[in-house]
Amino acid sequence: MKKLVLSSVAAAAMVAAFAQAGVQAQEVTLRVHNFIPPVANPAKHFLIPWAKKVEAASKGRIKVQNFWTMSLGGTPPQLVTQVKDGVVDITFTLPGYTAGRFPKTEVFELPFVHTTTQATTAAIQDFQDKHLKDEWSAYHVLMLNNHAGALIQTKNPVLKMSDLKNLKIRTATRSGGLFLKSMGAVPVGAPLPKIPQLLSKGVIDGALLPFEIAPAVKMQDLVSHFSILEGKQPRLNTSVFSFLMNPTSYKKLPTDLKRVIDGLSGRNIAAGAANTWASIETPGRKVMASKSKNKFHTIPASEVAKMREAAKPAIAAWLKAMKGRGINGQELLDDARAMVAKYTK
Repeated sequence: MKKLVLSSVAAAAMVAAFAQAGVQAQEVTLRVHNFIPPVANPAKHFLIPWAKKVEAASKGRIKVQNFWTMSLGGTPPQLVTQVKDGVVDITFTLPGYTAGRFPKTEVFELPFVHTTTQATTAAIQDFQDKHLKDEWSAYHVLMLNNHAGALIQTKNPVLKMSDLKNLKIRTATRSGGLFLKSMGAVPVGAPLPKIPQLLSKGVIDGALLPFEIAPAVKMQDLVSHFSILEGKQPRLNTSVFSFLMNPTSYKKLPTDLKRVIDGLSGRNIAAGAANTWASIETPGRKVMASKSKNKFHTIPASEVAKMREAAKPAIAAWLKAMKGRGINGQELLDDARAMVAKYTK
């Protein structure tokens, strides 16, 4: 009887060991859905390398499948809902596509808050810890970051603020729309993939974009003029990116695979991402310069001062909208500016 009990215990231990080994050997496929094509710089230099790092760090136990240009269905504004509801495991998108859904995060998209990719991305990490936990509680946030900042890309030259009057300009964010309106322009909200059609049909006269993404929508062919600002803040504003994971998809991972994801999330990758977005501006600009028709302009400091003054009502409108939602917008704005200044060299 004693031998039988010992044998049973040993057998149970072996079953448990094999079961544990099965858990450790578990393979997971994570589906990443986004709105950009695989040839776009953020895809080539961030999303694809990130997937390879995850697969290498997990020793092949995690497989990352990227689905480009909304190939799993839906529209870019629906991406945040798709990942929240578990339709996909991960998404890379712009919170600005869903105006008002992430109101506190919008503060970094206001005019003249952003300085450099590195400074603003670092500031966003601090700001997230202090202000954004509730706003993003429905998601497992892999990272919030930003691009190098928007410049004015238009069919006709923009050399001063008055040149923007009545121009129909595409923007990705509500704050970008407020800014354009304050400049006398007509903002047109639209996701990135819509830009070529809108330009070719004359629905818009240009767009606010960084250089890095411009080749993905053929801006080198569709417009001829590219304007930045003179001074320490050469870009009008920036857009915040959200790299999000479904909370259940994360919770279902074994502990060791959670550590893989954690090691490639948040502050562990934010600085590298910022450097990536800064560096990919150069090849993007080279593509724009490859067409002899294209011209590059710097709006002089005297005009930039006018733009700063004209932008004040746009900021006031945002503050009023925050107050209407019971949010202390001035505190958020003050903190965002101070955090960006802290990291600006």
